[in-house]
Amino acid sequence: MARNKLEDHPTVVQVRRRDRTAARPAEPLDASWLRQLCLDAGADDVGFVEIDRPDIADQREDLDAALPGVRTLISVVSRMNRENVRTPARSVANLEFHHTGDESNEVGRHVVGELEAVGVRAINPAMGFPMEMDKFPRKAWVVSHKPVAVAAGLGKMGIHRNVIHPTFGNFILLGTILIDAEVSEYTRPIEYNPCLECKLCVTACPTGAIASDGHFNFSACYTHNYREFMGGFGDWAEQVAESRNAHDYRARVSDSESASMWQSLSFGANYKAAYCMSVCPAGEDVIGPWLDDRKAHLTQVVRPLMDKEETVYVVPGSDAEQHVADRFPNKRTKHVAMSLRANSIDGLVEGLPLIFQREQAKDMSATYHFTFTGDESRQITVTIRDRELEVADGHHGEPDLRITADTRTWLRFLSKPSLLAWALVRRQIKLQGSPRLLRDFGRCFPS
Repeated sequence: MARNKLEDHPTVVQVRRRDRTAARPAEPLDASWLRQLCLDAGADDVGFVEIDRPDIADQREDLDAALPGVRTLISVVSRMNRENVRTPARSVANLEFHHTGDESNEVGRHVVGELEAVGVRAINPAMGFPMEMDKFPRKAWVVSHKPVAVAAGLGKMGIHRNVIHPTFGNFILLGTILIDAEVSEYTRPIEYNPCLECKLCVTACPTGAIASDGHFNFSACYTHNYREFMGGFGDWAEQVAESRNAHDYRARVSDSESASMWQSLSFGANYKAAYCMSVCPAGEDVIGPWLDDRKAHLTQVVRPLMDKEETVYVVPGSDAEQHVADRFPNKRTKHVAMSLRANSIDGLVEGLPLIFQREQAKDMSATYHFTFTGDESRQITVTIRDRELEVADGHHGEPDLRITADTRTWLRFLSKPSLLAWALVRRQIKLQGSPRLLRDFGRCFPS
């Protein structure tokens, strides 16, 4: 549009007549005003983190991509009703998760609207979902809320990997608002961890994902608790596709499982457990009854979850499968496929620590040199020793087994191990060393 025609456009004429000099408040934005804005919108606590904070340096690129020019992150806490989360009736717990999640998103949306009205650019990524699923199974979320909340002084991470607020405990959900303005005062991490290290989360977790020494088995938690999310849904869809007929489908998937998946599709995906959050007694508003009568807390909160009869979803040969058998006589396991499947070598390297099963590696001491060729070229060293995993770029030390593999073939092999013999014959996967070591390697990463 020519400039003279643009200047004559009615919208342009109206805007030119306005006094726009006072549209955006002076920077830095007053922290007290901004905090009150968030509280008035329904937040239960608020903190501010500058974009240059080292604590969130690993998120900087993604945050800049989401809101070019981002200067500040506003971390927002929404408190949940505790007894709703504690009940063995997980429909009640999931309703609380969904309602509080919606409230958190509404807080963010309201604050963004108020800021936009005064000329401050802002966005509020979802508390949970939706995410950027075109990036799945790699990082699909826009912002990692937990590190931001910790940096903002709204709590510390407990042994169960939930943020524990000093007052509300872990009965919170988190949101983050990105703005393109500086704030007059930023908040800092608290000086202590509210986690009591009582290990009740270790006791209650049905999959053994939380270990008393602080180790966290991500895939055990993900496979069961998120059964009706992302990857678990994909596994269910494959069961539908592979079933020969309705009778075959019902042999694979029970009526209650089908109904549960329908419920998640209709009303929002349901968590299967989250018992670690249910039993946590930390936080000033939470700890009192536990301090007064720990036995009652065990009887009324912890034991009902442990004794609940239910299906626990596990990958065959995983640590979780053995944990359920050893600790929970009232729970039954059901085998499902590993849904954290890499579709690239970079994704594979990122994912190895997440799916590593350390109890399957208790007798292992081996070093592996991988050389990937074809679509992606990369060399890595994987060392498994004393139930610990180490992954490093490049080749280091003397390997016990050298593996050279075409990238596409290796990724197909991970999804379908029976392809190994075919790949070896065609020399698309080549081994130098004992094939037994490859079998041992696979045992640590069951699929």
